[in-house]
Amino acid sequence: MFERFSSGYYLGELYVEPHDDDRAAIQRADHERVNEQLYADGEGVERLDAPLVMKLDSGHIPVAGDEGIPSGTLAVPRSIADDDLPSRRNVLLADADRAENLLRWEGWEPYVDV
Repeated sequence: MFERFSSGYYLGELYVEPHDDDRAAIQRADHERVNEQLYADGEGVERLDAPLVMKLDSGHIPVAGDEGIPSGTLAVPRSIADDDLPSRRNVLLADADRAENLLRWEGWEPYVDV
């Protein structure tokens, strides 16, 4: 789904569509698979529910897993969707280190047990 693009990102193509939720999401199985493949620390994945961080156009967005989203689709809140959606788009996925930094800047604590 994603291939190494640069030192901090992977590149993939997803069908991007607006939806009525206030968070971006991909299909839960896709989310877990990407999390396992790209964010594993060598001893397993810290958390499968940790958001992925994707860059769409010029902004970074945390992306959760959701059973209701079709595989290969990124559903974004209507508030950030542009008029060209739905469409196939190139999407950048932050690698584990960059994602952790971006999430921490937003106040998310990826390794805190709740």
